[in-house]
Amino acid sequence: MIKLLLLSTAGCHLCEEAESIIEAYRAQNTDQLAIEMIDIAEQTQWQADYAVRIPVLYHPATQQGLGWPFDRNDVNEFISGLSND
Repeated sequence: MIKLLLLSTAGCHLCEEAESIIEAYRAQNTDQLAIEMIDIAEQTQWQADYAVRIPVLYHPATQQGLGWPFDRNDVNEFISGLSND
């Protein structure tokens, strides 16, 4: 199982779009992906690096991130690349 973080914040319409894209991916790949939502407003360690870049789909094990804008194909490619590491 691949564990990812979705770095976002409350009231961010782009973050809501990103969440929808990721949920569509998860609906077809339920056993492959675990997502933890991180509100960077509540996590000072994330604010400096990601405040102007959110939403970001982040893989903590490799420290790779997929920054906005992204679509379903981008998410597929990002996750496939992680699977091959």
